Amino acid sequence: MVLIIIIYGVKNGLNVYETFLEGATSSFSMITTLFPTFLAMMLGVNLLIDSGFLTFLLSFFKPLFMLLNIPTDILPLAAIRPISGTATLALLNNIYTKYGTDSTTGLLASVMQGATDTTLYVITLYFGSVGIRKIRYSLFAGLCADLIGIIASIIVVKCLF
Repeated sequence: MVLIIIIYGVKNGLNVYETFLEGATSSFSMITTLFPTFLAMMLGVNLLIDSGFLTFLLSFFKPLFMLLNIPTDILPLAAIRPISGTATLALLNNIYTKYGTDSTTGLLASVMQGATDTTLYVITLYFGSVGIRKIRYSLFAGLCADLIGIIASIIVVKCLF
């Protein structure tokens, strides 16, 4: 791919090296614009997880999940998925290690991972890069889509497996 880009640039008479340097230089301003927003999001995620508030909040949902015969070990995955993709990959790995990939819990976690998105990360990164500050409706729509993805994952895995 890189070779194709270089050949295309040379063929069209562009100074590929200078164009690359200009792009790399202009990316620094974008990085300095995005970094404070990204740092604030990461701090908030770490505070949420390390404070124990997330565990406390999820404890209210455990009886409902147990009543519906849904594995409670997917609760942290469902809660963290809209926030951080990397953290949920670690949780997914823990579920695979504990239950196996072909278990109901492993399948549910896999489907949930694919059916939801890192909404807060996406909004922080993309909206922050273009300077959009009013995110209320986008955040609501994204979190609703994540909730629907979680519910659909549970239904699909319950019906098929």
